[in-house]
Amino acid sequence: MIVLQGLRYRYAQGPEIAFADLSLPPGQGLLLRGASGSGKSTLLALMAGLLSASAGRLEMAGAELGRLSPRQRDAWRGACLGFVPQRLHLSAALTVRDNLALPYLSAGLPVDHARIDELLQRLELQALAPRRPHQLSLGQAQRVALARALLRRPKLLLADEPTANLDDESAGAALNLLSQAAREQGATLVLATHDSRVAQALGGELHDMRLPKLMAMNEAAR
Repeated sequence: MIVLQGLRYRYAQGPEIAFADLSLPPGQGLLLRGASGSGKSTLLALMAGLLSASAGRLEMAGAELGRLSPRQRDAWRGACLGFVPQRLHLSAALTVRDNLALPYLSAGLPVDHARIDELLQRLELQALAPRRPHQLSLGQAQRVALARALLRRPKLLLADEPTANLDDESAGAALNLLSQAAREQGATLVLATHDSRVAQALGGELHDMRLPKLMAMNEAAR
């Protein structure tokens, strides 16, 4: 379930953004569309519990995020969230395989090598497993970040411009994998993009939410 009611976020020494109200049933995914700078990444960060709203209610994957303490948010993210951010944050010192093992180790869990092998194969990354991030193309690094987000079969999948660095074939494969993973895991999928290929591929599956320019939202909030 996704619920946004009166949701606002204020940038430090900046304007307050007001987001439109939204209520989606469990299992219904969301496509966030809008030009660069329209607030898509900000809304995704709020949905991931990485930012705190200045006002309003936000419910994601059964949790009202504004009611959780920082420690509770960390636990919620670890248990429920798979996130593909725009900045991929792969560890430069680790190989691709070790980057995929890191989420397990960080959570104090045994590494699921079979799951890692499965995703390496599905995303055609097997040959890249011993490489480090600086030895990858942007598209290859994007696929590693996608694999990392899917590792623990999360109930909430958030992806910020997941096809930005991918060619048509790789973009189609990545979107198919995200959509299939959401169906298989009963996960809620939220994609933020201005890539028309995403809307063409998944527009019929996801609720379409278009974000206006920030200036328009700020004027509406006054």
